[in-house]
Amino acid sequence: MTKMKKLLPLLSVLFLIYWGCEDEREPPTEVTLWGEIYSVEDTERLDFHRNELTGPIPSEIWNLTNLTYLDLSENQFTGSIPSKIGNLTNLTVLDLGQNQLTGSIPSKIGNLTNLTYLSLSDNLLTGEIPSEIWNLTNLTELNFHNNDITGSISLKIGNLTNLTNLRLSDNHFTGSIPSEIGNLTNLTELHISGSDIGVNQNPGSIPPEIGNLTNLTFLSLGNKQLIGSIPPEIGNLTKLTFLDLYRNELTGSIPPEIGNLVNLEKIFLHQNELTGSIPPEIGNMTNLISITSDNNQLSGPIPPEIGNLTNLRGLYLSRNQLTGSIPPEIGNLDSLSQFDLNKNYLTGSIPPEIGNLTRLTNLDFRDNYLTGSIPSELGNLTNLLRLYLDYNRLTGLIPETICDLNINWSSSFAVSQNQLCPPYPSCIEDYVGYQRTSGCD
Repeated sequence: MTKMKKLLPLLSVLFLIYWGCEDEREPPTEVTLWGEIYSVEDTERLDFHRNELTGPIPSEIWNLTNLTYLDLSENQFTGSIPSKIGNLTNLTVLDLGQNQLTGSIPSKIGNLTNLTYLSLSDNLLTGEIPSEIWNLTNLTELNFHNNDITGSISLKIGNLTNLTNLRLSDNHFTGSIPSEIGNLTNLTELHISGSDIGVNQNPGSIPPEIGNLTNLTFLSLGNKQLIGSIPPEIGNLTKLTFLDLYRNELTGSIPPEIGNLVNLEKIFLHQNELTGSIPPEIGNMTNLISITSDNNQLSGPIPPEIGNLTNLRGLYLSRNQLTGSIPPEIGNLDSLSQFDLNKNYLTGSIPPEIGNLTRLTNLDFRDNYLTGSIPSELGNLTNLLRLYLDYNRLTGLIPETICDLNINWSSSFAVSQNQLCPPYPSCIEDYVGYQRTSGCD
């Protein structure tokens, strides 16, 4: 019995050694993924982009520790991103975008210090961005677009100084855009539109440090309830081709420095609370193809310098408080197809130069205080599909040339609530609506 007691500790040790050896299995040398065998040692690249794959991401992938490139985007993967993704420390490219992944972003992604490209866009990810992400200082592209990510954008975002493309749009971030974003001087594209930045008790504004990002070509900050004014430093962004600040709560005037953006092609300022006049410096932006500034409180005249914008195809200034006359220089805008000035306080006559805009498909001057007659040159607009001149103070005869237009008169035409006199051209006599004809002969 004494001998047995002495042997028990020894047997226990041998037992543990035996089972420990059983558990320390050799790592696999090969893995099988969707019917194909991959060498753990030699596989550096997996590209299953748009392969109609479903279900959870196979756990076998996390054994491929020599991977440098992993693209599983545009499939239908479900479930969460496992923390074992942190095993793939050699990755430079990781794209899991456009799937149906859920749960939070694992902090272990912060182990992937060689990453230059990270996309988790268009999934169903929740929770906050783990702080470890901001240590991935080799990143040049970071894309979390269109998830349900919450929390604020960390001040540590300023660490990612190699970023050229940052997409955080269409999430549920709150708080301000941190001024540290001004550190990202290599950025060419910045997308934060469609987030909830600026809501709740911490309304955000556009930091003046945005002016440091002089390599930006694309800036989208729309639909975020931002307050404050457009900083004049935005004029430093002379490489911009696209600027989107729509549907915020921005106040103050459009800074004249915006005229420095001579490469800008599209500007969206609509649905804000902007005041003041349209700066004449807008005439410097000769590459503009679209100006959308409707639904603000802009006042004063339309500057004649707008006639310099000969590449313009869309001009939307409706629902403001603009005054004065429509400048004849608008006749220079012979590329224009959409022209909307409705619901302002414009006076004077419709300039005959309107007839130069032969590419127009939509002309909307309704709800102003326009006077004088409808110019016969309107008949030159043979591409016009919609014409709205109602609720003005137009007088005289409607020119017969209006019948040269190819408009659906019953649905896409309105001249009612003016002082236009009969006889009316035969093509529209059933559609002129109520006219105050007391001043007609």
